[in-house]
Amino acid sequence: MKATEWRKELGGLVQDAMRSPELEHYFKVKITKPGAQVLITQLGLFIHHRRDCWSHVSGNCPHMSVKQKILQHEYGEVIKDNYTEHGHMELIVRQGKALGLSPEQVLNVEPLPSTMATLYAWAWMTREKSWLEGLASLTITEWANDDRLLKEVGGGLSSRMAKRWMDDLGFGWEQMPNFKVHSQADEEHSDMFLEDLEKFATGEKEAQVYRAAKESMELLKLFRGGIAREMERLA
Repeated sequence: MKATEWRKELGGLVQDAMRSPELEHYFKVKITKPGAQVLITQLGLFIHHRRDCWSHVSGNCPHMSVKQKILQHEYGEVIKDNYTEHGHMELIVRQGKALGLSPEQVLNVEPLPSTMATLYAWAWMTREKSWLEGLASLTITEWANDDRLLKEVGGGLSSRMAKRWMDDLGFGWEQMPNFKVHSQADEEHSDMFLEDLEKFATGEKEAQVYRAAKESMELLKLFRGGIAREMERLA
């Protein structure tokens, strides 16, 4: 497929996931301070774990041009980018502080069972499957923050949840730096690897990559669904 075709196919998977019962429920749960603490700390685990997963993909990939893109992607996530001078985990810590959490409480949290299971699954996909399948499984989850793609359902994950925090907690954007940055940065990340899918995901690899992306969106629904159940329990 051409890059434009990959954009359409993967975009369709993301749109379907965002309309799923699991994510519809995720956005309907009332946000309380304890529930918001659960959300931001579980997202911290997710973001930290992503660094391992991208390393797996880079290690499995034989193409220097793709490795360079992954390093560029990870430099922004870990070191600094146009949105933060300290990497994206610092955004989680700052948003946790707005909820009354110390850095230690944000960074040293136990995963929910659903978080543990899905992080193990993503680790396996990115380590044991082909680099193309691993790449697809990671990049598509960033598409779920792309407001351009998801405007018909009210925006991406970060924008929609930010609106809930505004409504239920009275927060402003300055208190939600993680949501603010990822509603913007992941639009850039959505476009980052389309040319590589066009170039390398050919023949039988095309179906394998599509399947990996679809499986990853199922994991995303499980991950967010587990958070929703815990937020609901604490509401």
